[in-house]
Amino acid sequence: MNQFGTRPGIILLREGTDSSQGKPQLISNMNACQAVADTIRTTLGPCGLDKLVVSGGRTTISNDGATILQLLEIAHPAAKSLVDISRSQDAVVGDGTTSVVLLAAEILKWCKPLVEESNLHPRLIIKYLRAASKYSLECLERVAIRPTTPEDERKVLLQCASTALNSKLIASHLDLFGPMVVDAVLNLQRNVVSKDGDNETNKEAFANDDYLNQMRKWIGIHKVPGGDVRQSFFLEDGVAFSKTFSYAGFEQMTKYFEKPKILLLKVELELKAEKENAEVRIDNPSDYTDIVQAEWDVIYEKLDLCIASGVNIVLSELPIGDLGTQYFCDAGLFCAGRVPSEDLTRIAMATGAVLQTTCRGLTADVLGTCEVFEEVSLGEERLNLMRKCPNPLVSTIVLRGGSEQFIAESERSLHDALMVVRRLLLSTPQVVAGAGSIEALVSAQMKRWALTKAAGKEQLIMEAYAKALEVIPRQLCHNAGLDATLVMAQLRQAHASTTGICNEKEVCELGDAAASNNCWMGIDTNRDGICDAYEAGIWEPLQNKINSWMAATEAACLILSIDETIISPRSQDPALQQTGQLPAMGGGGGMMGLGSDPMGSAMDAVNAQQGGSRSGNLGNGVSYMKGRG
Repeated sequence: MNQFGTRPGIILLREGTDSSQGKPQLISNMNACQAVADTIRTTLGPCGLDKLVVSGGRTTISNDGATILQLLEIAHPAAKSLVDISRSQDAVVGDGTTSVVLLAAEILKWCKPLVEESNLHPRLIIKYLRAASKYSLECLERVAIRPTTPEDERKVLLQCASTALNSKLIASHLDLFGPMVVDAVLNLQRNVVSKDGDNETNKEAFANDDYLNQMRKWIGIHKVPGGDVRQSFFLEDGVAFSKTFSYAGFEQMTKYFEKPKILLLKVELELKAEKENAEVRIDNPSDYTDIVQAEWDVIYEKLDLCIASGVNIVLSELPIGDLGTQYFCDAGLFCAGRVPSEDLTRIAMATGAVLQTTCRGLTADVLGTCEVFEEVSLGEERLNLMRKCPNPLVSTIVLRGGSEQFIAESERSLHDALMVVRRLLLSTPQVVAGAGSIEALVSAQMKRWALTKAAGKEQLIMEAYAKALEVIPRQLCHNAGLDATLVMAQLRQAHASTTGICNEKEVCELGDAAASNNCWMGIDTNRDGICDAYEAGIWEPLQNKINSWMAATEAACLILSIDETIISPRSQDPALQQTGQLPAMGGGGGMMGLGSDPMGSAMDAVNAQQGGSRSGNLGNGVSYMKGRG
């Protein structure tokens, strides 16, 4: 204490630091997550709508939750966790990126009254949320369906791929893209497992090695703008690349070869114009002719070395000029310059060719081959195809579309379907019915379990989790324009008939309900009611639901565990920003003094509601997304 008998202030944070804590801050984080979920809520399901996002002058049309959230640039620090779980779902499973965000936000929505009105401690809510999540996953595993024959396994893969594509732009072409996706992944599995014989070692290598983990490396999607989407096709054991810029003599080239030798170069095969500042000093004017002739000799030497190696096809990442094009044409070769490096990489993987940076020392072991090389016309576009390449792991899906936005969204849709099939093949394929049926089934079961087995505060939280699961079928109703109140009442009534499966067991045997007609009742968006989703062929991978529910629960627990947000101001000194050092703090301008309230700034603006500070609600005109509101 000083001479005046007062206690000096203790400075903890430097001036300008913003802090908000307590229950209002927790409610504010919940509201932020609700705002994020509301932006993609209408994209769920086969009747979901698309979002048009303009970012950096680039227009994107998509209904993929992970893509939209990534483009929106969420600014709220707590709400970014929903973006993270959406991207994680996309990377691990491929589908369900919207569902995981909606479920996490809905869990927080039903936990909000428990925090505000019932004054339950967040740590207690987290404890029982995890218990509810564990029980829901046990229910999932008991009710999952497993195929018993190879024919059933292919049917499961096809139905799951079709379900993943059913909510995309290409949903009207399921008969084309569904089998295409399954064939692409099964082709990869078949060639990996059978390369040294059909044995368990190779099956384990297929599941654990890089073959499926780097699936996009082996299964390429080549986009050819223009034409009809029905012109898309699957090129098994082959690669494709579009016709590049060509010079005179290209049209006279041979465009069809059987078992050709392929040379890949990163060498420029053209005469370059002299630079403006080039200077050549000569003593005799005749020496200039020798210099020009030397340049011609260099290019001719490169061309002759390529031809002498016995190749039929020359592809280069750098330009091949008009001289080289005509020279190769006269020799009966095919050449293409300015081939994208991505295409050259895939060609090297498929044909066994090795990319060369010089034309000297070309031996047979650096040349690739394939059974057939040909150029085909797709409308006004021309495509070069290499069929039946030595490496059967490499395959290509050629995708057509009328616009760049459509074809880009189609590529994202195919990626999701490929990831779904991939995930099924990583382990024993197990599926559950979709259309909100599994959420309604587990929700009804959890409500009964909470009433009979749980007590006190645990019962409240279990019921909140059960109500949160209903967000999927309810949102499917809203997006389809149905009366959600009426349809959800029918759905609950249908699942209420499975009460006999509990009996006196500690854990309800949901597997007994698989034979029940009402077990898989879900939302029917076509007939404005409910239907048997299993009989309708609406199947989803079990791993999809497991990963989605676990991620949503953990995200909700993470938000609930935050009781204070501290935002440090940016330093005014650019040099300190680069070094990461903090400027010296002044004596009286400190942030938090002992016994004083934290100063309000940006966080107060976010938490304000009609003039009230830190109420936990969004203020008028305040948005958590950059460029919105």
